[in-house]
Amino acid sequence: MITDLNQLDLNARYTYADYLTWRFTERVELIRGHIHRMSPAPNLEHQRLARRLLRQIDPFLEGKPGKVFFAPFDVWLPLPPERVQDDKINTVVQPDLCVVCDPAKLDARGCLGAPEWVIEILLPSTSRKDFTEKFDLYQHAGVQEYWIIHPHAQTLMVYHRTEAGKFEGRQRPYLRGDRVPSLVFPGWEIDLDRVFPEP
Repeated sequence: MITDLNQLDLNARYTYADYLTWRFTERVELIRGHIHRMSPAPNLEHQRLARRLLRQIDPFLEGKPGKVFFAPFDVWLPLPPERVQDDKINTVVQPDLCVVCDPAKLDARGCLGAPEWVIEILLPSTSRKDFTEKFDLYQHAGVQEYWIIHPHAQTLMVYHRTEAGKFEGRQRPYLRGDRVPSLVFPGWEIDLDRVFPEP
């Protein structure tokens, strides 16, 4: 039984079946079979931003098929041409927030497959991964909408999945004072004045 992260070879490749056997407390993500340490507990501002977003998303979803989840929450992304079987899954991530509209994707362990909407809040230690590896993973897996929030700059980048299966975003980020529409829920917007505190 693996009870300490140091028992693993961080250069080796693992599967979700391996991931289920680990019993250490440190949070990790498994990206294309490789272990990625998650940053220490998110800082206070990160937590506040997540809570402010949750306060707008959760009431809107009341009575709708979509449900919002927040980390720690396992999202398994079996990527083509792999089949959806535990021994083939080699990517398990924990988005800061995600909305899952298809209840068939949910079980006691988390979400099997791509959430419709993913939100990541940048930390200095995760920003490169969120803009590169996770961007590619979410795009490839079929996430419909990907939001990346920069807490210190108080900006939000929004990417939508096109018919060609690629993420597309507008050139400038959203800022305080903007209302941000959701592709997943047409006609609904998030008020960034309620997300970002006064400067």
